[in-house]
Amino acid sequence: MSLMGELWQFLKERKKWWLLPIIIMLLLMGLFIIFSSSAIAPFIYTLF
Repeated sequence: MSLMGELWQFLKERKKWWLLPIIIMLLLMGLFIIFSSSAIAPFIYTLF
């Protein structure tokens, strides 16, 4: 959790709030890629 803490401190101290949506989207895309190659994939495909 140290990396997330350091990232949050960086965003807070440097006022780089515009990076937050980019980071969130990258995390969501990463989770989607991980789940799309697992047993959960058939359930994700039914959502789209």
